[in-house]
Amino acid sequence: MGRHGTIAGRKQAQDTKRAAVFTKYARAITVAAKAGGDPLYNVALKHAIDKAKSINMPNDNITRAIKKGTGELSGESYEQGFLEGYGPGGVAVMVDVLTDNRNRTTSFVKHILDKFGGNLGSPGCVSYMFAQKGLIVIEREEGIKEEDIMDISLENGAEDLMTYDDSFEIITSTQDFDNVRDKLSEAGYTLAEADITYIPSMETKPETEEDMKKLKRIIDELEDNDDVQNVFHNLSISLND
Repeated sequence: MGRHGTIAGRKQAQDTKRAAVFTKYARAITVAAKAGGDPLYNVALKHAIDKAKSINMPNDNITRAIKKGTGELSGESYEQGFLEGYGPGGVAVMVDVLTDNRNRTTSFVKHILDKFGGNLGSPGCVSYMFAQKGLIVIEREEGIKEEDIMDISLENGAEDLMTYDDSFEIITSTQDFDNVRDKLSEAGYTLAEADITYIPSMETKPETEEDMKKLKRIIDELEDNDDVQNVFHNLSISLND
């Protein structure tokens, strides 16, 4: 699995786009709340709220988003889905969208991919390369031991643990994600990231520096759009550092 970036790179990217991320997470909460406004009985809503709280979204924003989803407040109707294609150098790109106008969003994603040497493909053209998994990241700090994290993670259902200079990354199934995350938190670990994501089964990277720059522009411009929740790719190195 390619890296999502160093801890420093992730924090910088998150801080730069904090206002936009608030909008995206509010939409995700609203959509999840349509199935019920109580996170105790709605796992999707619980995950959406957890993500919002992880970036310090104000409770008033979260409550308002829930009420829009349950119909207590008026709001837009959003459709969720994926758009798939390729970036320069044959890098697979899967765009998670949440939009009130599918045609507008599709046209935007196609334009950005075309603009920087990629192309929009048909449904399923790259999604077979990705698996939905839980990802938990713990920042390396003095006193934290890899074997302790490994023991807790594997005992509670984790599938893999990867060690980097600045962090530990734990991979879980979607079913075991909550359990592993909660057990690590209960053990006193601070989770730099904990989310359900899409992890590639095969990776690649462009051969030229120019294509790398174009791919970064694609990711940046897609992520800046309010209709785009996430952009997943199978690049074997990080774009954030």
